[in-house]
Amino acid sequence: MKLIYQQMLGFFVVILTTLLIISAAIVNYNNRQTYEATWRQLEGYADKFGQMFTQSNFRPDSNQLMTSEFLDQVKYVLSDDQVVYAIYNEKNQQIYPTAAEPTRNSSLSKSVWKQLKKGKIVRAQTNRMQTQGPTIGNGVELTYVVYPWFDQDHNFVGAMFIASRVNRIKSTLREMQRNLLLALGISTLVALAISFLIARFLVRRINRLRQATRAVADGNFDVELVSNGRDEIDDLASDFNVMVQSLNESNREIARQEQRRREFMANAAHEMRTPLTTINGLLEGLEYDAIPEEAKGKSIELMQKETQRLIRLVNENLDYEKIRSNQIVLSKRKFNGTEAIQNIMEQLTQKAEAAGDQLILKDDHVVEVYADYDRFVQVIFNVTQNAIQFTENGQINLAIDALNNGAQITISDNGIGMSDDQLKNIWERYYKADPSRKNTKYGESGLGLAIVHSLIEQHHGKIEVSSKLNQGTTFTIFFPNEKTANLTAKTK
Repeated sequence: MKLIYQQMLGFFVVILTTLLIISAAIVNYNNRQTYEATWRQLEGYADKFGQMFTQSNFRPDSNQLMTSEFLDQVKYVLSDDQVVYAIYNEKNQQIYPTAAEPTRNSSLSKSVWKQLKKGKIVRAQTNRMQTQGPTIGNGVELTYVVYPWFDQDHNFVGAMFIASRVNRIKSTLREMQRNLLLALGISTLVALAISFLIARFLVRRINRLRQATRAVADGNFDVELVSNGRDEIDDLASDFNVMVQSLNESNREIARQEQRRREFMANAAHEMRTPLTTINGLLEGLEYDAIPEEAKGKSIELMQKETQRLIRLVNENLDYEKIRSNQIVLSKRKFNGTEAIQNIMEQLTQKAEAAGDQLILKDDHVVEVYADYDRFVQVIFNVTQNAIQFTENGQINLAIDALNNGAQITISDNGIGMSDDQLKNIWERYYKADPSRKNTKYGESGLGLAIVHSLIEQHHGKIEVSSKLNQGTTFTIFFPNEKTANLTAKTK
């Protein structure tokens, strides 16, 4: 079954059930009110008769105020209302209608008479098989009241049995029910139309969501649904928009990574082609004795350097994948960070001198660092080497300071610097701040800073960079102490 029909049926059942309950309540209320009005009317008649009865000292054959002829005339007047009545004296004897008329002289039951003497009014809805009161009304169904009479001294002087035929009441009720059924029929049709409109409105909103989902499935990530925050469907639309934005960002990120992967493969192929061509040429020269004997030592040394260059390129890729997938295990310990930096500077001195750069350590005071020693060296080495690579005939300053919660290392240069757009992407793998540098002797692959960033995250540390074009770049690296690192690890 289509959702619109399910929704429509659900709303219609709810509305129809409500209408039926209301209709039943109205019918019951009208029944009660109709009988209640009849009883009150009959009690009013009985009360007026009682006032005349106590004033006349009633005798059926007397000529006083309330005579049999008078009661017959009143009965005739009330015949249009289908009202009949009988009167009883204080001894529970029927004194009207008289025995001469075609009625049976009867007494009220002892239980009813006891209630009357206590001043209680007896009511009953119907009396088809009449067992109470006189045989009047030709055996038809009656609604009656038995009303007690008292004189001015509150002495019980008699009672009146007054009744109205039920068919008169039921005719009124039937008219009410006909009107109610007509209203119910009209309401049902209106409810059906309203159910259809509400269901169509809801299904239309769901269909918009379906169309948007199909568009996303077809690769269109620019879809956005209007959400007014009114209900759960609007909340679903908001969640859908968030999902589409996330998918769009992921799609763009995949495209960026794919582009960088292609660039990296092209760069890596170019990087590998040069050393492989050099090695292949030297090997051919050695094979055919084309290289003089005195140059063979240099040739072998050159092949070793080119081989190391290839190994470094491969290792960088393997290293990054291991770090990115959390396959490395850090062996953290406390060590002298200043001494480790001094060792790194000694290793890079030759490269710095080749670029005309100076490596300067601000202070040689001992600063304790809590980290994996090898990975610490790798981070500082990569950042410092990066500074050398983008600085010519300049100065590279290194500093290490002890903080309350760890150690901070600052590496700054006065090289070519970076623009704001370059700064946003320097942590991305395969990204190169200066794509033109493809043939540097350091074999830049675009993975060095991505590896650095991942290693700092593994240590629960921080790395920040600030740079301006043609003014230089500053890297600030923070390694937390043991207490801070453990606390950070627990909260993640």
